[in-house]
Amino acid sequence: MGAYFNLILVFNIFLLKGVTSTTFTFKNNCPFTVWPGTLQGGSSSPLSQTGFELGNGATSTPVTAPMGWVGRMWARTGCATDASGRFSCETGDCGTGVVSCNGAGGAPPVTLLEFTLQGDGGKDFYDTSLVDGFNLPASISVQGGSGDCKTSGCPVDINARCPAQLQLKNGGGAVVGCKSACEAFNTDEYCCRGAFGTPSTCKPSSFSMIFKNACP
Repeated sequence: MGAYFNLILVFNIFLLKGVTSTTFTFKNNCPFTVWPGTLQGGSSSPLSQTGFELGNGATSTPVTAPMGWVGRMWARTGCATDASGRFSCETGDCGTGVVSCNGAGGAPPVTLLEFTLQGDGGKDFYDTSLVDGFNLPASISVQGGSGDCKTSGCPVDINARCPAQLQLKNGGGAVVGCKSACEAFNTDEYCCRGAFGTPSTCKPSSFSMIFKNACP
């Protein structure tokens, strides 16, 4: 039986699970335009859409992923094209200068939606990750298929509670993203490396608990 995976940010992605492929459909519930981006991982092929514009309340055309696809998706915000024709975004920017991400990932802070299709035991795995910080609320839910596929997500606006040290602001002074402590401070302690590179030495910080408490 097929399964629908609904990735909800304030922006949603719906996944239709087929026998040989999975179809993603994006819906933007934000009160502003977003620009979804996709990036394949490992030896997976790029999707037919690696970046596109999606207006407020709009639903995308379906995007099909082949069997075994591994990758991530995210939403870019505050995007515009400058006088020279270069496209860029306030959050999640791919750095390609165009709407398509073309194999580039989103710059942090950004809320990530991650997938491994037909993984271990032929199962699909998905999660909403804040390892690269946060830019928009997001969640994933599943319809159909088999197994107990629960909702994964972060429906909370962490930007509204982001500490000053972690805030990413746009040119107008609005908080548009919340950085991870590793991104903000780049220390071994916050990045869990060096002497802090083991589970016993890499302890939760007051900053990481902001994300954990908001979106366990």
